[in-house]
Amino acid sequence: MAFIKDIAGIMNLPVSLVDQVLSGKTDVDEDTRRLIYEAALKQPYVEKLRSSSDAVKICVIVDDVEFETIETFGYDILVGFRLAAMRNHWDLDILSVPLNEKIDYVYDEFLKQRGYAGAFLLGFFLHGDFHSQLRRTQFPTVLLDVPIFNPNVACVSIDNFQGITAVVEHLADLEHSTIAMLNGDYTSRSAQERFQGFRMGLSKCNLPMRKELVAFGNYTSDCAAPHVRYFVENGATAIVCGSDRIAVGVLEELRRLNISIPKEVSVTGFDDMPFSKQLKPKLTTVRQNRLNLGRSACVALTQLLEGVAVSRIQLTPELIVRESTGPVR
Repeated sequence: MAFIKDIAGIMNLPVSLVDQVLSGKTDVDEDTRRLIYEAALKQPYVEKLRSSSDAVKICVIVDDVEFETIETFGYDILVGFRLAAMRNHWDLDILSVPLNEKIDYVYDEFLKQRGYAGAFLLGFFLHGDFHSQLRRTQFPTVLLDVPIFNPNVACVSIDNFQGITAVVEHLADLEHSTIAMLNGDYTSRSAQERFQGFRMGLSKCNLPMRKELVAFGNYTSDCAAPHVRYFVENGATAIVCGSDRIAVGVLEELRRLNISIPKEVSVTGFDDMPFSKQLKPKLTTVRQNRLNLGRSACVALTQLLEGVAVSRIQLTPELIVRESTGPVR
C-alpha cells in the first residue's frame, strides 16, 4: 500500500484511483492508466534494483504480440510482469525473437550464454521445433496460453472455457436460442478452449449447437465478412466472437447489411480491449485482466526458480455487459 501511496502522492491523484489502476481495472481512461503505469515503473529504487550485483537476470521474449502502446494486447501484460519483477530484484530484458519459426539454436544455450536464469515467452503460437525444445528445457520458463508438460515450464492464461460459457448463459437469459460463434485460429489453444466453452454453454442452457453456425477464422476483423451473412440467413440472433477484434468485423458487416445491433442481432467479444467500450454500440465482452496475467507469469516463474513445479495458473474472467447485446426481438 505504501508503494501505491507514493505514486498517488507523486501524481497528485487519489489513492483509490491508483489502487484501481494497479489492480488491473480498465475502466479508467487510457491516458491516466498509462501515466500511472509509467510512474510505477520509474520509482527511484527501480534502477537501484536493476544495478544490484545479485539481481537475477530474466528475459521476456515477445513475438507476434503488440505491446508498444496501451491500446495493444500485450501492453498491460508486460507492465504487470515488470511491476512484479522489480519487486523480486530481477534484471529484466525484453527481446524480440521469433517463436513461430524453426530455430537454428538451442534454447537452453541461448539463455545460458546470456546469463538468464529464466524466461517469459509472450507469443500466441510456438513452432513445433520450439515446442519440442521446451519439453526438454532445464530453464524455468513461463508461457501464455500454451501448456507444456515439463516441470520446468508453466502456463498462465484466462479461463477461456468459463468466459465463453458465461457469454452463452447471458444470451440465453435474453432468450436467444439460435446462437452462432465466429472463433479465432483453429490451431490456437485458446480458440479450442473457447469453442468448448461455447458447446458447454449451449448444453447447460438446453440449446442446440448447429455446425453451420460455427466458424473458425483468425483473431482479426478481416475474418468476419465471409461468415456474418451466412449466420444471419441461417437464423442466428446472436454472434459470439472469439475476440474483440473479430467482433469489430462482425459489427461492421452487420451495419453493411443494414442489420440493427442489438435489436436484430446481438454481438459479444472477448478480451475487453480498450477500444471495446468506444465502439458503437459499446461491446459486451469478456474481460481478461491482462495486468494480473503479467503478474501471474512472474508468480509462476518465481515458483519455478525456487524449484516448485507449476503446471498452470488460470485467472477467472469477468463478463462485461454493455450495449451490443439485448433481448430477442
